[in-house]
Amino acid sequence: MRYLGECSDEIFGGYPWYFREDSLSSNTFPWSLAIEERQKILNEGIGKKVNLRDYIQSEYEKSLSRVEFLDTDSENTKLHRKLIYLTSNWFMQTLLDRTDRMAMQNGLEVRVPFCDYRIVEYAWNIPWEMKAYKGREKGILRKAFENYLPEEIIYRKKSPYPKTHNPNYLEKVKGELFKIITNKNNKISSILNENYIKEILETEGKAFSRPWFGQLMTGPQLMAYLIQVEQWLEIYNPEIVV
Repeated sequence: MRYLGECSDEIFGGYPWYFREDSLSSNTFPWSLAIEERQKILNEGIGKKVNLRDYIQSEYEKSLSRVEFLDTDSENTKLHRKLIYLTSNWFMQTLLDRTDRMAMQNGLEVRVPFCDYRIVEYAWNIPWEMKAYKGREKGILRKAFENYLPEEIIYRKKSPYPKTHNPNYLEKVKGELFKIITNKNNKISSILNENYIKEILETEGKAFSRPWFGQLMTGPQLMAYLIQVEQWLEIYNPEIVV
């Protein structure tokens, strides 16, 4: 049996976007601020027919229409309640699906105790000022474990999943993506801007100015994501009609 800390970031305010001004004032899904870049990555034919900004805004507003507030909520708590709702109902779903798939693929029994509905329901109504105790991400959670864990562990700097800084990894994904984009039979060019992908390759991801998804999807991770898109298209061969 393995226990993971998934979902603690979502319900207790552990992500950077709960604190960053550009995310707080973005008026969109806070983990995906790269709307213009996403529009640009579509190939010209699809890009003319699909307006990502309008679609994203529609889904964003639809989600926020379901959020309920307490009469005692401060303006700050109301703002963060929106973010926590969005993160729990969109972002967290991806993480749970990923966890389940990885665990089953490797024959592991995995549990995510922070997803216990009683914890989620209780945490939902904790005022933001308490959640961010001492101005820290997951501040109240850190405080709760002061008598159980060493201080250097409880109050250490947040450490997300390791990013792939190894230059060998960069070369691997660059090489694989280059093979895909130079193959005239590739699938990805049917939906994405081939010239932009080449620019992403040439700049090692720097042509895409913001993380694609969350806080880590830059450079090598973005290239790996594009490789996965190609593989998905090859496996499922969907008919794309716009």
